[in-house]
Amino acid sequence: MVAAHHDQSTQFTAMASPCVVLVDTQDSQLGTEVGEIVKAEALRIEAKFSRYRPSVITHINETAGQAVEVDQETADLIDYATTCYELSDGRFDITSGALRRVWKFDGSRNVPTERQVREALQYVGWHHVLWKRPVLRLRASMEIDFGGIGKEYAVDRALSLAESHTDAPILVNLGGDLRVSGARHDGAPWYVAIENVDQAGTAAGLLELLSGALATSGDAHRFVRGSGARYGHVLNPKTGWPISHAPRSVTVHASTCTEAGLLAKLALLSGAGAEEFLELEEVRAWCIR
Repeated sequence: MVAAHHDQSTQFTAMASPCVVLVDTQDSQLGTEVGEIVKAEALRIEAKFSRYRPSVITHINETAGQAVEVDQETADLIDYATTCYELSDGRFDITSGALRRVWKFDGSRNVPTERQVREALQYVGWHHVLWKRPVLRLRASMEIDFGGIGKEYAVDRALSLAESHTDAPILVNLGGDLRVSGARHDGAPWYVAIENVDQAGTAAGLLELLSGALATSGDAHRFVRGSGARYGHVLNPKTGWPISHAPRSVTVHASTCTEAGLLAKLALLSGAGAEEFLELEEVRAWCIR
């Protein structure tokens, strides 16, 4: 029998995702305060690194071809992205956003031509970028995008701020990427559902979480169809084409959301070898094909 828990809940939207903060307390004011701390941090990070409105990222992209000096937080994320690029043998690349000029993952049948992909690909490749902290210089018409690391980074940052406000157990969930401060007051786990890839809003499984973070990467909602194939939105920046034979969804448990997110993406980028990659990494993970 599962004990009943009366969490204080805060819900909001950030990074185009539904977000929720749960605090295991009966103090409604504390629940509200923690919720506001998390919301403010998520919205701050979204605004600072947005690619859709004036931000650090749009400034960098608009000045491509020139040297730009960035602040410490941005430099830390660029350093992390560089590590991801090296660990993934170039398959995790924050310059791959240029491929969105030809790929629109809207469920349609608009698959780009090989020539269109080839033309977009000339603006992709971290090895073309000059990065000498804190100065960044992109080639003209190149761009960077923190979409692959921003949400997980926001989870870790927001939970850290919330934990400095209270020792009550907390769960921070930003669009399905989440982290807990630890077990609940009575030592019970948090219960987290893994979404069904074919039926949004339904669960494919239920996980018990006592510590750490979960991050999911997949193509359940973003894809195009063409010549009898379904192309997921995870692109190989080396070829400009979607990864073939990748799982529909990969969920990874790790100590931080940033680490879980990286492992989930690296597994997805491994295509048919996703499960083998995760086994070698010795992490708890769930793949749906």
